[in-house]
Amino acid sequence: MTKEELSRLEALATALRSDSVREHIRSVVVRVREQLARRKDALMSWEPFPLNVLATTLPPEIRSAWIFVLRAGADTGAERHPNSHQRMMSFEGSGDLQTGEPGKWQSNVLVSDPDAPLERRWISIPTNVWHRPVIDASADWAVVSFHTVPAEELIEERPDDSREAGTRQMKYLGK
Repeated sequence: MTKEELSRLEALATALRSDSVREHIRSVVVRVREQLARRKDALMSWEPFPLNVLATTLPPEIRSAWIFVLRAGADTGAERHPNSHQRMMSFEGSGDLQTGEPGKWQSNVLVSDPDAPLERRWISIPTNVWHRPVIDASADWAVVSFHTVPAEELIEERPDDSREAGTRQMKYLGK
């Protein structure tokens, strides 16, 4: 990881340290976890939250923030973001955010221990890099995710052999 990227992650980690910010995030996690519990077939639920909750200057490329809760024991499958660089922190629980491509995954086990080194709590996923969350079976995994596009523009792309392009896209806030 470059010094510049490490510096960005440190700035984001600092923005999430205050008690008031963590309380806001916890309240969103509760709501998103409840959504996931109601949707028995879903592997994850999510919700964006306003950047002004962070009350600090963020790196200028950060345009949206999200809470995702991923179901315990799930492998959500390969995805990538063709229009955003993602920076993600483990907030509650743990999981393996694998990067690479199908058949050539690199493991990146993330933990929520605030005393763990930054590289064990955070991951930086450049635009168009395939990633795949694999969640520990013991508990749901709550993460905070930052993107370089506004919430309404964030695109998820997944492999789809039935399409000419070989992938399908959706917006997280799409209709």
